[in-house]
Amino acid sequence: MESAVQERSRRTTVRRILVGTVLIAVPAVVVVVVLGLGSAYEPVAGTPAKAAAGGPDTYARLLVALPVILGACYLAGVLARRLGQPAVIGEIVAGILLGPSLFGLLWPGGFGWLFPTGVVSAINILSQLGLIFFMYLVGSEIDVDAVRRRGFTAVTVSQVSIALPMVSGIVLALGMYPIFGGDVSFLAFGLFIAVSMSVTAFPVLARILTDRGISKTPLGALALTCAAVDDVAAWCLLAVVVAVSQGGTPSEVFLTIGLTMVFVVVMIYVVRPLLLKLLARVPEPAVLAILLGGIMLSALATNEIGIHALFGAFLFGVIAPRKDPVVARAAGKLGSVTLTLLLPLFFAYTGLHTEFSLLGSGSMWLWTVVITAVAVFGKWVGSTTAARLTGVGWRESMSLGALMNCRGLTELVVLNVGLQLKVISPTVFAMLVIMTLVSTIATAPALTLIAKFRNKSEKDSEKTVDPAAAESR
Repeated sequence: MESAVQERSRRTTVRRILVGTVLIAVPAVVVVVVLGLGSAYEPVAGTPAKAAAGGPDTYARLLVALPVILGACYLAGVLARRLGQPAVIGEIVAGILLGPSLFGLLWPGGFGWLFPTGVVSAINILSQLGLIFFMYLVGSEIDVDAVRRRGFTAVTVSQVSIALPMVSGIVLALGMYPIFGGDVSFLAFGLFIAVSMSVTAFPVLARILTDRGISKTPLGALALTCAAVDDVAAWCLLAVVVAVSQGGTPSEVFLTIGLTMVFVVVMIYVVRPLLLKLLARVPEPAVLAILLGGIMLSALATNEIGIHALFGAFLFGVIAPRKDPVVARAAGKLGSVTLTLLLPLFFAYTGLHTEFSLLGSGSMWLWTVVITAVAVFGKWVGSTTAARLTGVGWRESMSLGALMNCRGLTELVVLNVGLQLKVISPTVFAMLVIMTLVSTIATAPALTLIAKFRNKSEKDSEKTVDPAAAESR
């Protein structure tokens, strides 16, 4: 009985092997025969497939470049934190070091292999998408209620901290234009230089305040509010610059500005109420999809109007609900991908277009020093003076001036917009990148120095004893 069962099992196994072999062998034979017949045809010269075969594999190179960029930005961010700087400073420096200023200079072959044209284009697309999401996150962090509560002081400080740098920037542009203006109109060039002098990086400032443990203090709360107002004003001014640089005739420029104002009104009074109702009714998994769709459609709208897509994403973040925990969780998921993957690509793309070799002569470096000095002086003095005139103490006013002088990532976004619009040349771009790094890096040490003077003066005042009081003891 057992032998019969074993025989039947053996036959079943053999049958399965034969069937499997036939199912594999027959298709293989057919494929070989068809390929043999097809090899008789001559390939057509100049076809896309032939052309593509000769170039680098963009997809494969991108898969190599991404880990290099992410790893470099992460390590540089960790090093920056150990040096008392926000991680974004290290990430910006890492992006510059990966560009032609260092990597391309030391190893041109490796730089060309890692960043061919196709890879750079792919990095640009991903980084622009990351910037749109980032601007939504920046807008969503602006506390409109806090701006209302600290209305007079916050608005006064922020507007003066914009006005003085803009005036100094326009004067600076008068001297720069004959040398660096090129074929750009002075109106567009001057306005852009003025805007670049007046920017404050709200996200970086918030991180510095949190790291130093002063975000909840009166100074920290005032600085965040002023930076929020500053950010809104700066993006509105940048929208005007874009309209001027692309608008052509004055009537087209006014049309673009008018459409922008209509867009803002529609977003506040139509989109915001509809969004509140919609997000309250949909299941949680749909919230992130709705936010992503809203971000991209808002960016598309402002891009079609004639201002930058970033303004639409920023405004959508301002009007989006922020107290709903479901929306907050969705924004957290978006922030994880944006800050971890997409923003480092923006730093790398910025670095790929930053060439410090363009500043080879002494006069170019002298202009860089002048630009940096004007930027720091205008922002710091404007913020400090306005704060003091509104009743804030001298030390707090000086600290506020140092904080408002922090430009960071927001400035880089503005500079890239100017470079894309060809309002500024690569040489001016490199100068302004150095100004951005210097003014941002100086923020934390300046706060530490002001705090030391404050502690020293307090100790000195404690040691000073009134003679009458001493005698009474």
